[in-house]
Amino acid sequence: MAEKNTLDREKAPIHRVADDAKGEPERAVPAQTTRKWAMLVDQRRCIGCHSCTVACKSENNVPLGYWRSWVKGIQKGAFPHVGNLYLRRLCNQCETPPCVQVCPVQATVRREEDGVVVMYYGKCIGCGMCIAACPYDARFFNPIRNTADKCDFCLSRIDNGLKPACVEACTSGALIFGDLADPSSEISQKLATTPTCVLKPELGTKPKVYYVQADYTLQGRIHFSDRFEDEILDYRQHIPSPGADYWKKGE
Repeated sequence: MAEKNTLDREKAPIHRVADDAKGEPERAVPAQTTRKWAMLVDQRRCIGCHSCTVACKSENNVPLGYWRSWVKGIQKGAFPHVGNLYLRRLCNQCETPPCVQVCPVQATVRREEDGVVVMYYGKCIGCGMCIAACPYDARFFNPIRNTADKCDFCLSRIDNGLKPACVEACTSGALIFGDLADPSSEISQKLATTPTCVLKPELGTKPKVYYVQADYTLQGRIHFSDRFEDEILDYRQHIPSPGADYWKKGE
């Protein structure tokens, strides 16, 4: 179990450094700047259990009603040919992140040592420009911190040799996290042998979240507010069946 939930510390010894002059908490970073963290989401394995979503909220103290990552449940087709799709949503950790380009105070940056796009909350002024600029609808305004917020691959975990909470919690093996700079890593080998895609490739953001067997008809329409013409179920908007009221009344 320890082998599954930890990263290879020997290949990247760590030391402690301060984030910035604003008093951000100290963090551990690789002594060698050769990491290239990425995540692979295997749509064939996802069962829509939302263990990843719960683990993310618990690990990162995400306020009620907000999400750093979530799973969008969609049913497509018509009876008897109905298919389920569970689309995992999170910050795509772009190599060319639009959010970084628009931030007026450099509160969001892409770390040179591993490519992770992170937030410096002590600098953020809550202007919302990064939220509007994100083409993946992956950022939100955190009412507790009064700053923008998003997934950062569980920075405190990966900097200390652990895998992101969502990856550790996934019960079906649908999530793979690792170092693309290491050709022997599980994610590098998977990408070399399995057809994958990224969301909205035409934007040139070069995401570091890859999908296996994603539904190509949904690419380009992945904002949470979007309504798919054949969508039946959204996991945030559960519609009770006609008989639900009957059972509530105890009749």
